[in-house]
Amino acid sequence: MGVPKLPTIDLSVEKLKTSYLGTCKEVREALEDYGCFVVNYEDVSHQLHESLLSESKKLFDLPTDVKMRNISDKPYFGYVGNHPSIPPNHESLGISNSTILEHVQTFTNLMWPSTGNENFCETMIDYATRVSKLEKLVKRMVFESYGVGEKCYDSHVESSTFLLRLIKYKSPDELNKLEIGCHAHTDKSFLTILHQDEVNGLEIQTKDGQHWIGFQPSPSSFLVMAGDAFLAWSNGRIYAAPHRVVMSGRKARYSTGLFTYHEGVIHIPNELVDHQHPLQFKPFNHYGLLNYFSSSITAHSSSKAYCGL
Repeated sequence: MGVPKLPTIDLSVEKLKTSYLGTCKEVREALEDYGCFVVNYEDVSHQLHESLLSESKKLFDLPTDVKMRNISDKPYFGYVGNHPSIPPNHESLGISNSTILEHVQTFTNLMWPSTGNENFCETMIDYATRVSKLEKLVKRMVFESYGVGEKCYDSHVESSTFLLRLIKYKSPDELNKLEIGCHAHTDKSFLTILHQDEVNGLEIQTKDGQHWIGFQPSPSSFLVMAGDAFLAWSNGRIYAAPHRVVMSGRKARYSTGLFTYHEGVIHIPNELVDHQHPLQFKPFNHYGLLNYFSSSITAHSSSKAYCGL
């Protein structure tokens, strides 16, 4: 038996019109079994994809001292690079509240204080807004498949904030050399939506721990991935998949992640607790989970260690 493939799900308007409930079940089962799935998302055009890549490269070409102005009181929300716990070929920056124009403008002015960069700002807000619609759709579909859509969905959307992280992995120094660009980890987000250039490297671990599945990128392909917060909210039904980046070849890899976080306390719905699924988690603060992870990075399952019963 070979290595399994990641599920690809059609979320086009036409598919949802004809088979909405069936597709909701498909999305939920993919997140339960694989922790992620691939979607070809047509709302991000090829032109926007190319602009995102071009503007990301301009950002990473800035001097390091300029990029280090990107600071935050939340772990992993600001500039990450030149850190002993991070592989040396990894560098990333974060735009908090990336679906709100004023916050994207603030980040842009921080990076280009003299000249500004209108195209960067327009590209990032356009991209984050469009991808956040995909995040909301997936969340609604999972909530409705569990039968808690009416009860939980609106409050989750109202408390959602979106972190857009732009990531660069430098190419290995030697041809044919394999190099870790990002150690195996699970995201602390509720949902993560990853998009990237054509350079391979992202690998996702199967639920049985036996395989690493490579993600084959294309300009229209997005990887929707459940984080530790979604695992806890679902009372352990959703799988938060460990994933890593392994680099080879002589091309740098550019990736973009939209991470959902929630203000306030997240409660596990009573509907997800039954005889087969006894309550596993306490109500928890999402940013508390993130802070816990940053202070105890060796925890095998940070949601279980942080708020498990």
